[in-house]
Amino acid sequence: MTFQQLTYVVEISKCGSINKAAHKLFLSQSGISTAVRELEEELGIQFFVRSNRGVEFTPEGKEFLSYAVSLLEQKKRIESLYGEARNTSAPVRFSVSTQRYPFTEDAFLRMLETTDVNRFCFSSKETGMDAVIDDVYDHRADVGVIFLTELTEKIIRRLLDSRELEFHEIAAVAPCVFVRADHPLTKLDHVSDSDLAGYPYVSFEHDQGVATDFSEEYQILSLKKPAKCINVNNRSTMISVLARTDAFTTGSGLLTEGLSNPRVVSIPLAGKTRVRIGWIVPKNSKLSPQAEQFVGLLEQSVADSIRFTESMHQSLGKSFENTNP
Repeated sequence: MTFQQLTYVVEISKCGSINKAAHKLFLSQSGISTAVRELEEELGIQFFVRSNRGVEFTPEGKEFLSYAVSLLEQKKRIESLYGEARNTSAPVRFSVSTQRYPFTEDAFLRMLETTDVNRFCFSSKETGMDAVIDDVYDHRADVGVIFLTELTEKIIRRLLDSRELEFHEIAAVAPCVFVRADHPLTKLDHVSDSDLAGYPYVSFEHDQGVATDFSEEYQILSLKKPAKCINVNNRSTMISVLARTDAFTTGSGLLTEGLSNPRVVSIPLAGKTRVRIGWIVPKNSKLSPQAEQFVGLLEQSVADSIRFTESMHQSLGKSFENTNP
């Protein structure tokens, strides 16, 4: 199979006939027909059926066509990148994959504000923990941001070890519940499992088959099967649900000044082990200058979020304990 053959098949689909495709590509009809037939024989499928009206792609041909278009687009992209690199310096690249944390967004924004390189391509992706680990393992992300708890650490550590990834802890904080600012629970200094009974539990949805150990939320055994549950797939919707309903969710409790919604607050959970926030990278890997810069900014953002959250809790009469390694 060659890119030339892929081009022929794609062009035939665009033109609707072999004759028109040959004319557009300045080739003979017999030449294109022979190349396509050889590819059909190689793959053991028939791309299309010929008729007086032109060609009609088979189901197998339509499926193949989607892959062919994707491959040709990637080829064009690679040629464009390397062609560009021959004339100018390649852009500086950095990518972070993170669970849905405002402090990671804050660190990324700080990085954009302080970057002084002429050409760069930076990306930030918010997703579930399993996807963060996959992104770092597959080198789609330079750095991943996740959290560990006593309940999840053993299985996640085992997965990280199997993929030659290492976890670097930034801070350990007491877990909290997130609720709207005028929620009935805000009258309490600390919240227990029994206090949560009757309120809807909102969580980020995850792919079918993904273990609860990879959940975005701090796991509480009594919430394995909540009576009222709401699933969302993005941080914006999560905040809106919390701000406008009696729903709650669990997590680090960290609020980030300027990014966290003032209508949502956090309350410490009573008697729970700490949430350990950190970043992951491949073992024995050397961080790029951009990754080093980001990690430093991430540590600052987490520290600032802890201080901001402490001040918010003090204003509400709550106590918020944290530990920085």
